[in-house]
Amino acid sequence: MKKIFLTSMLFTTALAVTAQRYPGQNAPLKEDILNKEYCTGMFKSADGTILDLTGDNTSAMGYLNILDWMQGRVAGLQVYTSRNGVRIPYIHDSRASIFIDEIPVDAGFLNSLSVNDIAIVKVIRGPFAGSIGSNSAVAIYTIQEGEAEEEK
Repeated sequence: MKKIFLTSMLFTTALAVTAQRYPGQNAPLKEDILNKEYCTGMFKSADGTILDLTGDNTSAMGYLNILDWMQGRVAGLQVYTSRNGVRIPYIHDSRASIFIDEIPVDAGFLNSLSVNDIAIVKVIRGPFAGSIGSNSAVAIYTIQEGEAEEEK
């Protein structure tokens, strides 16, 4: 009697575990799709927070500088203003490198970049091989010509 009971319990447990397992693939996250679409090389493999400015996200459109919009939305990001009015991003007390379409730029260049021209922003925390001194990085990707025509 004991053998029959143990066998039936083992069978029931195995059946329940097998029924709960899902053999299919998980749906890709929106961040993964944007990472594959925009990022290349070492920017694609680096883990980071992706902020999507396309679609329904219109809260950034009222800002003149993308760093002002990002402050308070990205953990550990602080934006300091230099004497000449240039906003400089710091992530965890270290100056972050800025890349636009994976090209390193000075922080002053962001004053001339319209927020309406930005598709996504990827914030890479921790040591990043592409940045100066292996600091964190802020990678900004602009809207390409084909995307601008699709939105109209």
